[in-house]
Amino acid sequence: MPKHELMEAVASEVRTCRKCALWKERTHAVSGEGTISAHVMFIGEAPGHWEDLKGKPFVGAAGKLLDEMLSNIELLRADVYITNIVKCRPPNNRDPLPLEISTCAPFLDQQIKIIKPKFIVTLGRHATSHIFGKAGLRFSGITKAHGTACNASLLGFQVLLVPMFHPAAALYNAKYRGFLERDFYELGELLNTK
Repeated sequence: MPKHELMEAVASEVRTCRKCALWKERTHAVSGEGTISAHVMFIGEAPGHWEDLKGKPFVGAAGKLLDEMLSNIELLRADVYITNIVKCRPPNNRDPLPLEISTCAPFLDQQIKIIKPKFIVTLGRHATSHIFGKAGLRFSGITKAHGTACNASLLGFQVLLVPMFHPAAALYNAKYRGFLERDFYELGELLNTK
């Protein structure tokens, strides 16, 4: 089956999923968006208010900042694939629960296997913790991990993991914004050398 059909099958499953209680309050499940031939895949934590309303990842204030960071390294959203570890918005934008993450994990695994990106950029502690755990890597917190790229074997192929602060954290803390800007600069340098 062609990659675009495989990805549409995942998106269709996500849209009708009722495997955890999050479906009860969602407007839209948010599968992901971007090119299935992406070299870079961004993985956030969960949809927020605007993402739930529009059915697209990173379209609120954090999404605008993500777009700005992408532009700074001469990438467009159309050049990458963006998704989350949890596909439905947790109530009041609370952190995703371990059960919600484990329930949604098969969808994310399928997306990663379809795209087979060279780089996975994890945005925030939950996404980083989940992906590091899946790759058998020790996660000692996003403050220590951010900006340090590491090679990993994930779902049967090699990938470079690049953990970063979530853009939402950078909106509320200037220090985190500085870290995010530097980490994106380093990502741009990595992309230019690979």
